Amino acid sequence: MPYVERSGDVFVLYFGEEGEPDSENAFHPDWIDSIDGLLDQIEQHDGPAALVTTGLGKFYSTGLDTAWVVANTDKLNSYIDRVQTLFARILTFPLPTVAALTGHTFGGGAILAAAHDHRVMREDRGYFCLPGITIGASYAPGSIALLAARLPARAVHTALVTGRRYGGVAASELGFVDEVAPEQQVLTRAVEHAQGLAATRGRTLGEIKSSLYADAVASLRTPVANLESQEALNGG
Repeated sequence: MPYVERSGDVFVLYFGEEGEPDSENAFHPDWIDSIDGLLDQIEQHDGPAALVTTGLGKFYSTGLDTAWVVANTDKLNSYIDRVQTLFARILTFPLPTVAALTGHTFGGGAILAAAHDHRVMREDRGYFCLPGITIGASYAPGSIALLAARLPARAVHTALVTGRRYGGVAASELGFVDEVAPEQQVLTRAVEHAQGLAATRGRTLGEIKSSLYADAVASLRTPVANLESQEALNGG
């Protein structure tokens, strides 16, 4: 399960479990519950604070838990609603947020990363990818709205309609991430950036984000309907 460590005023939320560096950090319902609980704890902290999310090893996150979806098709709509609610929460979180992309960032994982204020990606390995077109999986409207609001329009169009994989340098050039760094510096850079903004946390920051992305947030919080499992495996 995910866990949190503290570095100064920065809460580092690790998506994977200690001792399991190659976890794909897929969005299993229990994983979402754990993330929400940890975000509650972080949000309740008084004083300057910021959030960094990261994975361990080869993956940041691969998005939806496809194995769980296939086994629970009758729960798909409510599951996608929960995923999109998580996206909306990160998008409007009242703390500065930074995604430290130390590994593959695919599908719903890429959408979750896009919801952060700032993204730092490993420069030499790992891909940022929206693979729905290549596997015949659709994205819910809220996820498309989030991507359109947070990433450059032409670049995200190409990413969505081709399913192309982008390494760190290409992802930075196209605006999918804000900076790249060597493997051992990704998390350090993310924490440094977050620490510099920790004093901005609070109600005003949350209000600004909610207003900036009001349309995307409204779409993310609108329940989906009548999705079929084979068409909705991108968390989005």
